[in-house]
Amino acid sequence: MAKKILQFLLFLGIGVSIMAWVFSSQNAAFKEQCRLDGTPLDQCSLTDKLLHDFSTVNLWWILIVLLAFTVSNVFRALRWQMLLEPMGYRVGFANSLLTILLSYFANLFLPRMGEVVRAGSLARYEKIPVEKVMGTLVIDRLMDFLCLGAVVGLAFLLEGDTILAFISQRKEGDSGGGFFQNPIFLGFLILSAMGALLVYVFWKNLAQIPLFQKIGKLLKGFLDGLKSVFKLKNPGLFIAYSVGIWVMFFLQCWFGLKAFPPTAHLGANAALMVFVFGTLGFVIPSPGGMGTYHALCIAGLALYGIGGSDGFSYANISFFAVQIFYNFAGGFLALWLLPKLNKRLG
Repeated sequence: MAKKILQFLLFLGIGVSIMAWVFSSQNAAFKEQCRLDGTPLDQCSLTDKLLHDFSTVNLWWILIVLLAFTVSNVFRALRWQMLLEPMGYRVGFANSLLTILLSYFANLFLPRMGEVVRAGSLARYEKIPVEKVMGTLVIDRLMDFLCLGAVVGLAFLLEGDTILAFISQRKEGDSGGGFFQNPIFLGFLILSAMGALLVYVFWKNLAQIPLFQKIGKLLKGFLDGLKSVFKLKNPGLFIAYSVGIWVMFFLQCWFGLKAFPPTAHLGANAALMVFVFGTLGFVIPSPGGMGTYHALCIAGLALYGIGGSDGFSYANISFFAVQIFYNFAGGFLALWLLPKLNKRLG
């Protein structure tokens, strides 16, 4: 328990620190713009601007954003049912959907904890071995990784000049050398190689140790889950659900841009770019993408002439609508409904 609390505090600290840095840098830039415009500093508050920007949001577009996110969750729940069915488990749609909502809620407190909560909750309510559920989540994440790669590739195809200009700017300011010139990275590679070699040489002896037997059992469960993708009755539908999830994610971003007046004019290509940047912000471990999402959204929007203060407002509007409002509401709904639903069904 103490370890979990420390992990939570560590990642929360990372998220809050990045958020504070983003706010501080945008506040300084905002005050400098006020100085150039001749606006008195006592009338120049980024916090006041943020509150004003929230009041200008088109709530109908925000409702459509939340609808798109809901549809993506429905697709994910249906896809998860497909992955579990070849192993002989026909899980209920409600349990599949509610445990997904619960996982997003858990990620707000501890990054990556959502997968553990999601697998454990479904295994508990559907009486499935947790290692087999985890195996299907490996496929779930693998498909998300492939879809993210496709989205990035599409962004390069449609907006390649913009992306390459941004990358070149980053490289001009980078004087630290590549990964392979970093002694910490090289040391990690060497230690990993040595560890793998030792496991290979002493595998027969290690296989007799109870701990490694448990690991072997877990790995077998993972493999059973991975094999399920080759036993799907309708692979085309599985791919359609996967594409549908990411189309809804993209629409969330585009509709969110339309909800905020300074970004409402941006088209689909710009939305795709901002979507790529924002999604990468969620890849970096921080509670719900706090700070990292904001920083990368601002960077993405800057490519289209959106000022840092407006970019900061958009990121907060999007973050509060989905990560705070929706995921908190969905998490509490799942915590309330799952025991009641399964008690009735049991």
